[in-house]
Amino acid sequence: MRKLNAAVDRFAYNHPRFGIPNLMKFIVAGNALVYLLAVFAGYQSVSFLAFQWSAVRAGELWRLVTFIFMPGYYSTGDVLWLALFLYFYYMIGTVLEREWGTAKFNLYYLSGMVLTLVVGIVSGLVFGDAWIAGTSYLNLSMFFAFAMLYPDTQFLLFFIIPVKVKWLALIDAAFFVLAVLSSLFRLDWLGALLPVIALLNFFVFFWTNIADEIAYRRGRARHQTAHQTIQFKSAVRQQRKKEAERGYRHKCAVCGRTDTDFPELEFRYCSRCAGYHCFCQDHIFNHEHFTE
Repeated sequence: MRKLNAAVDRFAYNHPRFGIPNLMKFIVAGNALVYLLAVFAGYQSVSFLAFQWSAVRAGELWRLVTFIFMPGYYSTGDVLWLALFLYFYYMIGTVLEREWGTAKFNLYYLSGMVLTLVVGIVSGLVFGDAWIAGTSYLNLSMFFAFAMLYPDTQFLLFFIIPVKVKWLALIDAAFFVLAVLSSLFRLDWLGALLPVIALLNFFVFFWTNIADEIAYRRGRARHQTAHQTIQFKSAVRQQRKKEAERGYRHKCAVCGRTDTDFPELEFRYCSRCAGYHCFCQDHIFNHEHFTE
Protein backbone atom coordinates (compact mmCIF):
# COMPACT_ATOMS: atom_id res chain seq x y z
CA MET A 1 0.00 0.00 0.00
CA ARG A 2 2.88 2.36 0.80
CA LYS A 3 4.43 1.68 -2.61
CA LEU A 4 1.12 2.41 -4.31
CA ASN A 5 0.83 5.66 -2.37
CA ALA A 6 4.37 6.59 -3.43
CA ALA A 7 3.52 5.76 -7.05
CA VAL A 8 0.54 8.12 -6.92
CA ASP A 9 2.69 10.95 -5.58
CA ARG A 10 5.37 10.25 -8.17
CA PHE A 11 2.86 10.28 -11.03
CA ALA A 12 1.31 13.53 -9.81
CA TYR A 13 4.77 15.12 -9.51
CA ASN A 14 5.86 13.98 -12.99
CA HIS A 15 2.56 14.93 -14.69
CA PRO A 16 1.42 18.22 -13.10
CA ARG A 17 -0.83 19.02 -16.10
CA PHE A 18 -2.79 15.78 -15.80
CA GLY A 19 -6.52 16.13 -15.16
CA ILE A 20 -9.17 18.82 -15.34
CA PRO A 21 -8.57 22.03 -13.34
CA ASN A 22 -11.44 22.91 -10.97
CA LEU A 23 -12.89 19.43 -11.43
CA MET A 24 -15.42 19.78 -8.61
CA LYS A 25 -16.90 22.86 -10.26
CA PHE A 26 -17.93 20.78 -13.26
CA ILE A 27 -19.16 17.88 -11.14
CA VAL A 28 -21.26 20.15 -8.93
CA ALA A 29 -22.63 22.01 -11.96
CA GLY A 30 -23.53 18.70 -13.62
CA ASN A 31 -25.32 17.49 -10.48
CA ALA A 32 -27.29 20.73 -10.26
CA LEU A 33 -28.28 20.53 -13.93
CA VAL A 34 -29.45 16.92 -13.63
CA TYR A 35 -31.46 17.85 -10.53
CA LEU A 36 -33.23 20.65 -12.41
CA LEU A 37 -34.02 18.30 -15.31
CA ALA A 38 -35.43 15.72 -12.90
CA VAL A 39 -37.60 18.33 -11.16
CA PHE A 40 -39.07 19.82 -14.34
CA ALA A 41 -39.16 16.75 -16.60
CA GLY A 42 -39.33 13.84 -14.17
CA TYR A 43 -36.80 11.28 -13.04
CA GLN A 44 -37.19 9.22 -16.20
CA SER A 45 -35.69 12.09 -18.19
CA VAL A 46 -32.34 11.64 -16.41
CA SER A 47 -32.38 7.92 -15.53
CA PHE A 48 -30.42 7.14 -18.70
CA LEU A 49 -27.37 8.76 -17.03
CA ALA A 50 -27.12 6.23 -14.18
CA PHE A 51 -24.85 3.21 -14.36
CA GLN A 52 -26.82 0.09 -15.23
CA TRP A 53 -24.86 -2.97 -16.24
CA SER A 54 -27.50 -4.37 -18.56
CA ALA A 55 -27.73 -1.02 -20.38
CA VAL A 56 -23.95 -0.76 -20.63
CA ARG A 57 -23.83 -4.23 -22.16
CA ALA A 58 -26.42 -3.06 -24.67
CA GLY A 59 -24.05 -0.32 -25.83
CA GLU A 60 -24.95 2.66 -23.63
CA LEU A 61 -21.32 3.28 -22.74
CA TRP A 62 -21.85 6.90 -21.65
CA ARG A 63 -23.27 5.53 -18.40
CA LEU A 64 -19.70 4.60 -17.40
CA VAL A 65 -19.07 8.33 -16.89
CA THR A 66 -22.39 10.12 -16.55
CA PHE A 67 -23.39 8.28 -13.36
CA ILE A 68 -21.20 10.73 -11.41
CA PHE A 69 -23.69 13.52 -12.24
CA MET A 70 -26.64 11.80 -10.55
CA PRO A 71 -27.26 13.92 -7.43
CA GLY A 72 -29.35 11.48 -5.37
CA TYR A 73 -32.03 14.15 -4.85
CA TYR A 74 -34.80 14.57 -7.40
CA SER A 75 -37.74 16.43 -5.81
CA THR A 76 -38.39 20.09 -5.01
CA GLY A 77 -38.41 19.29 -1.28
CA ASP A 78 -34.78 18.21 -1.48
CA VAL A 79 -33.42 21.48 -2.83
CA LEU A 80 -31.98 22.71 0.48
CA TRP A 81 -30.22 19.41 1.19
CA LEU A 82 -28.89 19.28 -2.34
CA ALA A 83 -27.58 22.86 -2.15
CA LEU A 84 -25.91 22.13 1.20
CA PHE A 85 -24.18 18.97 0.01
CA LEU A 86 -23.10 20.42 -3.33
CA TYR A 87 -21.59 23.45 -1.59
CA PHE A 88 -19.92 21.11 0.90
CA TYR A 89 -18.45 18.92 -1.85
CA TYR A 90 -17.30 21.91 -3.87
CA MET A 91 -15.59 23.52 -0.88
CA ILE A 92 -13.78 20.35 0.17
CA GLY A 93 -12.83 19.42 -3.40
CA THR A 94 -11.44 22.89 -4.05
CA VAL A 95 -9.36 22.81 -0.86
CA LEU A 96 -7.99 19.34 -1.69
CA GLU A 97 -7.07 20.39 -5.22
CA ARG A 98 -5.32 23.47 -3.86
CA GLU A 99 -3.42 21.32 -1.35
CA TRP A 100 -2.53 18.41 -3.63
CA GLY A 101 -2.50 20.00 -7.04
CA THR A 102 -4.80 19.26 -9.97
CA ALA A 103 -3.10 15.99 -10.95
CA LYS A 104 -3.34 14.24 -7.58
CA PHE A 105 -6.89 15.40 -6.89
CA ASN A 106 -8.04 14.20 -10.32
CA LEU A 107 -6.33 10.88 -9.64
CA TYR A 108 -8.22 10.60 -6.35
CA TYR A 109 -11.58 11.15 -7.99
CA LEU A 110 -10.75 9.07 -11.06
CA SER A 111 -9.56 6.09 -9.03
CA GLY A 112 -12.73 6.32 -6.90
CA MET A 113 -14.82 6.28 -10.09
CA VAL A 114 -12.92 3.31 -11.52
CA LEU A 115 -13.21 1.31 -8.30
CA THR A 116 -16.95 2.08 -8.17
CA LEU A 117 -17.34 0.90 -11.76
CA VAL A 118 -15.38 -2.28 -11.05
CA VAL A 119 -17.73 -3.10 -8.19
CA GLY A 120 -20.75 -2.34 -10.38
CA ILE A 121 -19.47 -4.50 -13.25
CA VAL A 122 -18.57 -7.43 -10.98
CA SER A 123 -21.97 -7.17 -9.27
CA GLY A 124 -23.65 -7.15 -12.66
CA LEU A 125 -21.75 -10.25 -13.77
CA VAL A 126 -22.51 -12.09 -10.52
CA PHE A 127 -26.11 -11.03 -9.90
CA GLY A 128 -27.26 -10.34 -13.45
CA ASP A 129 -27.55 -6.54 -13.17
CA ALA A 130 -26.34 -3.59 -11.08
CA TRP A 131 -27.52 -0.01 -10.69
CA ILE A 132 -25.37 2.92 -9.46
CA ALA A 133 -26.65 6.48 -9.46
CA GLY A 134 -24.14 8.98 -8.14
CA THR A 135 -20.87 8.96 -6.22
CA SER A 136 -22.12 9.96 -2.78
CA TYR A 137 -19.70 7.66 -0.94
CA LEU A 138 -16.77 8.85 -3.01
CA ASN A 139 -17.74 12.45 -2.27
CA LEU A 140 -18.09 11.68 1.44
CA SER A 141 -14.68 9.98 1.44
CA MET A 142 -13.20 13.33 0.40
CA PHE A 143 -14.22 14.54 3.84
CA PHE A 144 -11.90 11.95 5.41
CA ALA A 145 -9.11 13.35 3.24
CA PHE A 146 -9.95 16.88 4.36
CA ALA A 147 -10.01 15.77 8.01
CA MET A 148 -6.59 14.14 7.66
CA LEU A 149 -5.10 17.34 6.28
CA TYR A 150 -6.95 19.85 8.48
CA PRO A 151 -8.16 17.99 11.62
CA ASP A 152 -8.55 21.09 13.80
CA THR A 153 -10.55 23.19 11.32
CA GLN A 154 -13.94 24.09 12.75
CA PHE A 155 -17.30 23.82 11.01
CA LEU A 156 -20.63 25.06 12.34
CA LEU A 157 -22.80 22.01 12.95
CA PHE A 158 -26.41 22.96 12.13
CA PHE A 159 -24.97 26.46 11.48
CA ILE A 160 -24.74 26.99 15.26
CA ILE A 161 -22.39 24.59 17.07
CA PRO A 162 -18.65 24.89 16.29
CA VAL A 163 -17.18 21.40 15.88
CA LYS A 164 -13.70 20.37 14.78
CA VAL A 165 -13.45 18.46 11.53
CA LYS A 166 -11.82 15.42 13.18
CA TRP A 167 -14.97 14.87 15.26
CA LEU A 168 -17.23 15.29 12.24
CA ALA A 169 -15.09 12.70 10.49
CA LEU A 170 -16.07 10.23 13.22
CA ILE A 171 -19.73 10.93 12.41
CA ASP A 172 -18.91 10.35 8.75
CA ALA A 173 -17.25 7.04 9.67
CA ALA A 174 -20.33 6.02 11.67
CA PHE A 175 -22.47 6.77 8.61
CA PHE A 176 -20.27 4.49 6.50
CA VAL A 177 -20.52 1.67 9.03
CA LEU A 178 -24.29 2.09 9.26
CA ALA A 179 -24.61 2.05 5.46
CA VAL A 180 -22.61 -1.18 5.23
CA LEU A 181 -24.53 -2.91 8.02
CA SER A 182 -27.96 -1.86 6.74
CA SER A 183 -27.07 -3.04 3.22
CA LEU A 184 -25.87 -6.39 4.55
CA PHE A 185 -29.09 -6.72 6.53
CA ARG A 186 -31.06 -6.26 3.27
CA LEU A 187 -28.65 -8.58 1.41
CA ASP A 188 -27.77 -5.63 -0.83
CA TRP A 189 -24.19 -6.63 -1.62
CA LEU A 190 -23.58 -3.74 -4.01
CA GLY A 191 -24.77 -1.23 -1.40
CA ALA A 192 -22.42 -2.79 1.15
CA LEU A 193 -19.43 -2.76 -1.17
CA LEU A 194 -19.67 0.84 -2.39
CA PRO A 195 -18.78 2.43 1.01
CA VAL A 196 -15.94 -0.06 1.45
CA ILE A 197 -14.56 0.77 -2.00
CA ALA A 198 -14.73 4.50 -1.23
CA LEU A 199 -12.72 3.87 1.96
CA LEU A 200 -10.23 1.73 0.03
CA ASN A 201 -9.63 4.66 -2.30
CA PHE A 202 -9.03 6.90 0.72
CA PHE A 203 -6.54 4.43 2.23
CA VAL A 204 -4.60 4.20 -1.02
CA PHE A 205 -3.95 7.94 -0.92
CA PHE A 206 -3.41 8.26 2.84
CA TRP A 207 -1.83 4.97 3.85
CA THR A 208 1.58 6.58 4.43
CA ASN A 209 0.06 9.28 6.66
CA ILE A 210 -1.99 6.72 8.60
CA ALA A 211 0.93 4.30 9.03
CA ASP A 212 3.25 7.09 10.20
CA GLU A 213 0.64 8.34 12.69
CA ILE A 214 0.14 4.82 14.07
CA ALA A 215 3.91 4.32 14.38
CA TYR A 216 4.26 7.68 16.14
CA ARG A 217 1.51 6.88 18.64
CA ARG A 218 2.96 3.44 19.34
CA GLY A 219 6.40 4.94 19.89
CA ARG A 220 4.95 7.59 22.17
CA ALA A 221 3.04 4.96 24.15
CA ARG A 222 6.21 2.86 24.54
CA HIS A 223 8.12 5.95 25.64
CA GLN A 224 5.45 6.89 28.19
CA THR A 225 5.53 3.40 29.73
CA ALA A 226 9.31 2.87 29.49
CA HIS A 227 11.20 2.26 32.72
CA GLN A 228 13.46 5.28 32.18
CA THR A 229 10.48 7.57 31.63
CA ILE A 230 8.74 6.32 34.76
CA GLN A 231 11.94 6.83 36.79
CA PHE A 232 12.36 10.34 35.41
CA LYS A 233 8.76 11.27 36.24
CA SER A 234 9.21 9.86 39.74
CA ALA A 235 12.41 11.89 40.20
CA VAL A 236 10.64 15.05 39.00
CA ARG A 237 7.82 14.51 41.49
CA GLN A 238 10.29 13.96 44.33
CA GLN A 239 12.20 17.09 43.34
CA ARG A 240 9.03 19.17 43.31
CA LYS A 241 8.05 17.76 46.69
CA LYS A 242 11.43 18.75 48.13
CA GLU A 243 11.13 22.22 46.62
CA ALA A 244 7.70 22.65 48.19
CA GLU A 245 9.07 21.57 51.60
CA ARG A 246 12.14 23.83 51.37
CA GLY A 247 10.26 26.80 49.99
CA TYR A 248 12.74 27.44 47.17
CA ARG A 249 14.10 25.80 44.04
CA HIS A 250 17.62 27.21 43.73
CA LYS A 251 20.05 28.19 46.50
CA CYS A 252 23.54 29.59 46.01
CA ALA A 253 26.15 27.29 47.56
CA VAL A 254 28.33 30.34 48.46
CA CYS A 255 26.07 33.12 49.75
CA GLY A 256 22.94 31.08 50.52
CA ARG A 257 20.57 33.35 48.63
CA THR A 258 17.53 31.60 47.08
CA ASP A 259 15.33 32.25 44.10
CA THR A 260 12.38 32.73 46.45
CA ASP A 261 14.02 35.55 48.42
CA PHE A 262 15.75 37.08 45.40
CA PRO A 263 13.64 36.32 42.31
CA GLU A 264 15.61 38.82 40.23
CA LEU A 265 18.79 36.73 40.51
CA GLU A 266 19.84 34.15 37.93
CA PHE A 267 21.07 30.78 39.12
CA ARG A 268 23.34 28.29 37.33
CA TYR A 269 24.91 24.90 37.98
CA CYS A 270 28.69 24.57 37.68
CA SER A 271 29.85 21.84 35.33
CA ARG A 272 33.35 21.72 36.88
CA CYS A 273 32.14 20.98 40.40
CA ALA A 274 31.68 17.41 41.57
CA GLY A 275 27.96 16.75 42.01
CA TYR A 276 25.17 19.26 41.48
CA HIS A 277 25.92 22.64 43.07
CA CYS A 278 23.96 25.78 42.32
CA PHE A 279 25.40 29.30 42.32
CA CYS A 280 23.90 32.72 41.86
CA GLN A 281 25.03 35.02 39.07
CA ASP A 282 27.55 36.70 41.39
CA HIS A 283 29.34 33.45 42.29
CA ILE A 284 28.96 31.16 39.27
CA PHE A 285 32.40 32.29 38.05
CA ASN A 286 33.74 33.22 41.47
CA HIS A 287 33.85 30.17 43.76
CA GLU A 288 36.02 27.28 44.79
CA HIS A 289 35.08 24.16 42.91
CA PHE A 290 33.72 21.24 44.89
CA THR A 291 35.84 18.13 44.47
CA GLU A 292 33.59 15.65 46.28
